[in-house]
Amino acid sequence: MNLIISILSGAIVYAVSVMYAGIGETFSERAGIMNLGVEGIMLMGAVAGYITAVNTQNLALSFLVVLLTGAAFGLVFAFLTVTLQADQTVCGMAMLTFGTGLSGFLGKDVTGVAANLKFQTMPIPLLKEIPVIGPIFFQQNLLVYAMYVIVPLSLFYIYRTKYGLYLRALGENPAALDSAGMNIFAMRYAYVILGCAMIAVSGACVTLANTNFWSPGMTAGKGWIAFALVAFSSWNPLKLTLGALLFGFISCLGSNLQIYFPGVPTEIFSAMPYIATIIAFILATGNFRKVHTAQPAALCKPYDRENR
Repeated sequence: MNLIISILSGAIVYAVSVMYAGIGETFSERAGIMNLGVEGIMLMGAVAGYITAVNTQNLALSFLVVLLTGAAFGLVFAFLTVTLQADQTVCGMAMLTFGTGLSGFLGKDVTGVAANLKFQTMPIPLLKEIPVIGPIFFQQNLLVYAMYVIVPLSLFYIYRTKYGLYLRALGENPAALDSAGMNIFAMRYAYVILGCAMIAVSGACVTLANTNFWSPGMTAGKGWIAFALVAFSSWNPLKLTLGALLFGFISCLGSNLQIYFPGVPTEIFSAMPYIATIIAFILATGNFRKVHTAQPAALCKPYDRENR
């Protein structure tokens, strides 16, 4: 039983490191802007937060730097794709390449250096005593607890508020919103910046919560998993959460299986969560046409007021 609790508790931690990026990208794509640079921005959030933690020993300041780093990348990406109307795929790949390279360069001096500072486990009194459920859900760190609130709030915002209606319209028919007097460009800027800030937090989960070190490329494809989950979940935060939990469960299961099967190459266990997540969502969606029909109609389409 202790092993099962350990795996399930770890699965939530792994899942959250993907969910921040996934939900952030969901808001961005709901607004009509696709960002392929998720992995690069995650790495920049990871290294920026870790460098700050090493040099200041201030966790709150480190988290603020992570948010500002993500917001800065979001501002640049929004300028390129919204104002200049550059190709979103090309700009996303540029963000990926730039973020990956710059994070490796900036992190050279802190590679292998212990920050001795991270988001510690904070058991919730009383709730932590609940059999099975308590150790799994209520003996986590602050970033995990925040996600318990972010997921339902995201669902409520997107599907139950007028601003969520505006967001969905922004990704489906921005011309209609423009005709109603809404500022399409300001709204897209806001959602892209928000999305990139959340993506950066996913990177911080890796260096400031899941581990306590930095190494180049340490997000190890989590950004791509988050990006894929957005589409396979039909841009729904709840479905994305389930997919992230599956990813986290297989990740933790693979880590534990290595102990029992030492003769099996570790690369096989490392690949398990990525393969399992993709297969599961292919089966869940039935076929790619259904996923495609859920895609926001204006996704990747620059908006030009003169052509509305």
